[in-house]
Amino acid sequence: MKHIDVLCVGATSYDFVFWVNHQPRSDEKTTADAFTRCGGGPAANASVTVARMGLRSAFAGYLGSDIFGQMHIEELKAAGVDTGLVVRGEYPTPLSSVLVNPSGERSLVNYRDPDSVLPAESMDFSIVHPKVILFDGHEPELSLSLINDVHARGIKTVLDAGSLNKGTAQLFDKVGYLVCSEKFAYELTGASSPERAMESFVSYSRGVVITLGKNGLIWKNTGSKGRIPAFPVDVKDSTGAGDVFHGAFAGCLAMGKEWIETLTYSSAAAALCCTKLGARTGIPEGVEIEQFLKKDGPEGNRTKSRKGC
Repeated sequence: MKHIDVLCVGATSYDFVFWVNHQPRSDEKTTADAFTRCGGGPAANASVTVARMGLRSAFAGYLGSDIFGQMHIEELKAAGVDTGLVVRGEYPTPLSSVLVNPSGERSLVNYRDPDSVLPAESMDFSIVHPKVILFDGHEPELSLSLINDVHARGIKTVLDAGSLNKGTAQLFDKVGYLVCSEKFAYELTGASSPERAMESFVSYSRGVVITLGKNGLIWKNTGSKGRIPAFPVDVKDSTGAGDVFHGAFAGCLAMGKEWIETLTYSSAAAALCCTKLGARTGIPEGVEIEQFLKKDGPEGNRTKSRKGC
């Protein structure tokens, strides 16, 4: 059995990222100023984040047997991610086209063959023993079969809930920690503000975080609640910032960090991702995060008039 710090379960993609001077309108052609391609997907990006923190990371999910799947799995291995739970198959690797404008905002087109969603029996999780499991909701059958077993084993669980779908709807009240977007919070609760949405989550999960993009985040944990502002950075590309936050959050849980330290560290990791072009290429190393926190963390300067991420 392999002992690892964080197992990330969920989606992969292979990303084609174009930097454009504006988002094209209907029937308009435009030329990109720059281009890159790399592996992506919420759980996959999170697994690389964990590895770059210097922790033992593993990813469980699907990649096709095509060239994009091969390039992605090689990228994960090169990053130090254990890929023993990656299922390869005949369905194509999920693909994403990402258009990023000068302000760092993005538009995405995603494709995944619906038949490539993995059944519950597609892998044997007994070969790994993680401290923390991060789910992104994109492998619902696989995730449900796993989560029913892990709590008895003392494993911490986290859900990255970016939007309301079958997987996140089934998992949000079963995990120990819910880290969700403002969009998910509104979709699930029908609330008119993040604070009202948080009130609806009071009976779920040990800890809940609602991320608010440039407005930071709000949280509640075992009777306490609060808000943490975003770090002010010069945003070049916000793609993958949420994935990095979730990976760093899970990594901090595995390390046993205190709650506020976990949120601050994760926010710093996401902010650093926004300062670089590309999601996977923007994932910071652990030493970068520590250096950033020494300069701009609670003991440093967080009052600069730059755009937050």
